[in-house]
Amino acid sequence: MRIGFDAKRAFNNYSGLGNYSRYIISNICRFYPENECLLYTPSIADEDLFQVPDGTLIKQPYSRLGRNTSSYWRSFRLSHQLGKDAVDIYHGLSNELPFGIHKSKIKSILTIHDLIFLQHPELYKPFDRYIYKKKVQYAADVASRIIAVSEQTKQDIVRFLNVEESRISVVYQGCNRQFYHRVSEEKFQSTSQRFALPSEYLLYVGTIEERKNLLRIAEALHYGKIDFPLVVVGRKTSYFNQVKSFIEKHGLKNIHFLDQVQVSDLPSIYQGSRGFIYPSSYEGFGIPILEALNSGIPVITSSGGCLEETAGKGGILIDPSNRDEMIDAIKQVLEDTALRDRLIREGGAHALKFREEQTIPTLYNVYLECMKND
Repeated sequence: MRIGFDAKRAFNNYSGLGNYSRYIISNICRFYPENECLLYTPSIADEDLFQVPDGTLIKQPYSRLGRNTSSYWRSFRLSHQLGKDAVDIYHGLSNELPFGIHKSKIKSILTIHDLIFLQHPELYKPFDRYIYKKKVQYAADVASRIIAVSEQTKQDIVRFLNVEESRISVVYQGCNRQFYHRVSEEKFQSTSQRFALPSEYLLYVGTIEERKNLLRIAEALHYGKIDFPLVVVGRKTSYFNQVKSFIEKHGLKNIHFLDQVQVSDLPSIYQGSRGFIYPSSYEGFGIPILEALNSGIPVITSSGGCLEETAGKGGILIDPSNRDEMIDAIKQVLEDTALRDRLIREGGAHALKFREEQTIPTLYNVYLECMKND
């Protein structure tokens, strides 16, 4: 097969959607090298971000117009390019497909990660919501098959986009293989010194935005009188100012924000932590939780959504709006050795179900089913 991938995020996004795109492309190429893989991206922000698998072709806009209007090329011109390249199947890795693909003979797979903009519209500008809804509704309507990254996302697709369940397959995400192994002592010490990490700390990894509730973590540490360092890794949004104001108002000295963290630094940062906390109000999957489980550290995360699926028995589940629950969970992770050992053991076993040996063949079978259904 000639498989086309929406590779924009793989070459331009350092976190969630980028990680997913790199994971899928790399492993499809590794497990099924008999196929020809074409990577479609309007630009490449960082040549070192993605180690492109051998034998793949990178496809970018040919014309100056395409290069200067990358969104237009990706949304409205790409279907024509896929046809010229004789692509058999195209996988939209981030909630969208190029307009017009339904008029071609190309089979299309659509991954939907989440529908946060519909679940929590108050977090988005009206115009952004309109664009996101238009793109994902079109893609969901015309896709040959839809991949949901969790059971929770599958139910949201049915609910918000009116898609029949029979068209949706749940294929869990995985994380980078670098989290499967212990880092060397030399690498660990080098990373610790470079970021001036405390000897012990609680860890948060994720975009600093309202729904991920970093402010609630700071409040729990303060009001729970928990004098223990918190290390924060993540891109700052305007919400960071609220967190910063609370820290300054209450004189919190033990919250450390790391800048310019590379993907290769993360295993050391995870493995050096005492525990991982990720009390997001809504996610499609929660890759940082999987990174933590593979790193051998206990997890605190939110109940009532897909994060329960990701954490399994490796996590303490809390209501992120309940400060007392969060305080109690943090104290348990820091103080209860028997509980920590159990969470680490059961979390490690649970993480095995997300390894690429499980997820990639499941995804590839969806490809094969699409090609059979002419």
